Amino acid sequence: MLELLRDLTDLVGPCGFEHDIARYIVNRVRPFADETKVDGVGNVIVTKRGAHPGPTLVISTHMDEVGFIVKKIEQNGLIRFEKLGGHDDRILLAQRVKIRTQTGVIPGVIGTISAHMTKFDDPSKVRKHAQLYIDVGATDREEVLALGVSIGDPISWATDLQQLGNSRIMGKSLDDRAGCAVLLSALEDIDFSHVRGTICAVFSVQEEVGLRGARVAAASVDADVALAIDTTAVSDTPEEMMDETLSLGNGPGIKVMDFSLVASSAVRRQLVAVAQAGDIPFQLEVFPGIGTDAGELALGNSGVPAGVLSIPSRYAHSPVELIDLHDLENTKKLLIEFIASLQSKEQFAFIAT
Repeated sequence: MLELLRDLTDLVGPCGFEHDIARYIVNRVRPFADETKVDGVGNVIVTKRGAHPGPTLVISTHMDEVGFIVKKIEQNGLIRFEKLGGHDDRILLAQRVKIRTQTGVIPGVIGTISAHMTKFDDPSKVRKHAQLYIDVGATDREEVLALGVSIGDPISWATDLQQLGNSRIMGKSLDDRAGCAVLLSALEDIDFSHVRGTICAVFSVQEEVGLRGARVAAASVDADVALAIDTTAVSDTPEEMMDETLSLGNGPGIKVMDFSLVASSAVRRQLVAVAQAGDIPFQLEVFPGIGTDAGELALGNSGVPAGVLSIPSRYAHSPVELIDLHDLENTKKLLIEFIASLQSKEQFAFIAT
């Protein structure tokens, strides 16, 4: 799965510009999918039918990453940019980026003042992104245009995926290419001759700007139960707001609630039961500071019982997101076992009747 994740994170795909990731996924699933389509907003929807009757499970994971977009090219060749998704302005300075143009990808760097100039500046000042610029090495506007850069081109971090220590990996867009890798790998490994029901895998767009792709998918897919797979922020580092309720390496989070969803109790109980039966480590997650596609999936089809599998992550929405490979593999294992446990939609009823 590491090489799959490397392929996915190498691609540039901020919100609304998920085209390269969508192409990669469509080509990857074509040999085994029963049906593949790309809807009008760009969601890749992959259908795989089990050999036996059962519920329709929708599983969503988002293709987009937080990034930027070219807003203006100055006469001196520096590029102004706008945000796509949530960023912390404090970490933007001196970061390497890449711009996806119509003709290819070009490198750049978000500029900062020389350290020698700080004595003439307020060192505690955090400049807003609108005051910053990207330098692509051009001497004027005409040279930038000659490189193929246009207003509206997407920009991502330029971090390569790296392994740290024995089991941890660092890179850009792990939120949520890690979820994409889990779902793709699970679909490839499952023996669908034993599956009851239909699996509808949604690789969604524009999650980072308001769960927009999931909203479209929820209206178009007739689901009986839903899951999202996404990363979530851990609280196991020494900053004063951290409460050590979720840790890296201790297994996937099983969502209880976030700001977008109070998870279905039936889905959550089933995930816990499956994890316990399979001796899969897990953590229960209560974190109001995050939202996932499940928040929109739950509102489809007159209401759908929904849950979330969360991949623990440090340094989210930065160029150096960090996850643990054991968490990644255990998320995949729990997803596969949950699919194997499907019997009927009545398993997930709000009350027994």
